[in-house]
Amino acid sequence: MDKEQFWQGCLGYIRERIPEQAFHTWFDDLNIVRVSDKDIVLQVPGNFHLEWLESKYQQLISAALSKQAGHGLKIHYAVIDGQNQVQPVPSLIHREKPQNNVYHDQTKLNRRYIFDNYIEGAGNQLAKAAAQSVAENPGQTPFNPLLIYSNTGLGKTHLLQAIGNYILESHHPLRVVYLTSEKFMLDFINAIQVNKSGEFASTYRNIDLLLLDDIQFFQNKEQTQEQFFHLFNDLYQQGKQIVLTTDRPPHELTGLKDRLVSRFQSGLMVDIQAPDLETRIAILMRKAEADGLEIPFNITQYLASAIKDNVRELEGALIRLLAFSTLRRQAITMELAQRVLQDILGKATFADVTVQQIIKFVERTMKVPERQILGKSRVQEVALSRQMTMYLTRELTESSLQSIGQHLGGRDHTTVLHAIRQIEKRMQNDPDFAKRVQNMKDELLPGGRFA
Repeated sequence: MDKEQFWQGCLGYIRERIPEQAFHTWFDDLNIVRVSDKDIVLQVPGNFHLEWLESKYQQLISAALSKQAGHGLKIHYAVIDGQNQVQPVPSLIHREKPQNNVYHDQTKLNRRYIFDNYIEGAGNQLAKAAAQSVAENPGQTPFNPLLIYSNTGLGKTHLLQAIGNYILESHHPLRVVYLTSEKFMLDFINAIQVNKSGEFASTYRNIDLLLLDDIQFFQNKEQTQEQFFHLFNDLYQQGKQIVLTTDRPPHELTGLKDRLVSRFQSGLMVDIQAPDLETRIAILMRKAEADGLEIPFNITQYLASAIKDNVRELEGALIRLLAFSTLRRQAITMELAQRVLQDILGKATFADVTVQQIIKFVERTMKVPERQILGKSRVQEVALSRQMTMYLTRELTESSLQSIGQHLGGRDHTTVLHAIRQIEKRMQNDPDFAKRVQNMKDELLPGGRFA
């Protein structure tokens, strides 16, 4: 295998583990200079790019190299100088940079995830209030377990870690453990391999607060589920606090034992909805302020209007905008913002579409009368038209789930959310249906036949 094949293998590993726009921003311009059995030299566009890689992706790059080479490699970076010569640059370790103090040494909690910088909006008020209540009185509230669920990128992990950080910063003598369900499973497997499953069990039973992220990873992992079931029971009976997150309600998780689902549902379950426009603008303004950036308000509003359902993607767009501006030495302008969104969202843009327009459009396209769309009929084609109307309204307008339900016959927000997820699930499983939905969106967007 030559160096280019080696590096492409590494890039494939990295690409599977980070958002697509982050991959294109930070790895498209990263090239391999040479590789040996001991080290690798990577070419970066500049020092800003290098510092970002080392602060954000160093562990991921190291893991990719180790996976591809079969052992760890020392990483060196180089830049192209004015004469197009590759010049080595020292790593952060040799540049006398301050030690990374972002993560707590023992718990690995990210210190940046605190309640004070969690922007509150209508879609996350209950989840934040419940998380704060648990942080202030762990194990002493009815919210045990506390389960927070939402789609990807809406702030579950932020709230989960904020609970742990609050307790640590309050100097409570409590033993806090934060980990992902994947890490829990890997630790369990390692314990079995070295005949130390008993030590594994006792380690987790001697804690006061368990913060477990992404429990959907337990699906179809029967032995891990069994181990966690007994741990859950022990902690619960001792009055220890348990906080969990997942990407959907427990009853929608397949491959989980009923008794485990029952435990997850025994406390308080709260969901986080996608933030409204004002909340998204506030998130971007807070992020820009924290990073010392000055972004014109009209550009902030533009980004917030275009990316609606994923806070992580929204913040990623801001980082990408900063990267473009810095690496290309351009001012942050609306033109640059549009170029960034073009890369992230393709040709899709946001439009001033009304719910009534969408209803009329679905009526015409799917040949189902408006009165049936708004009615109670469960005939397959009518139900699909109703679900499609709810999905398109969510995608193309600023309407909340509750508002969509009111427009569609006075239905509640859980019905609307279920309809949206049904369309999304079918799109994932049926490429032709997904193409049909995209064509409908394109017709409603600016320049489309219906717009």
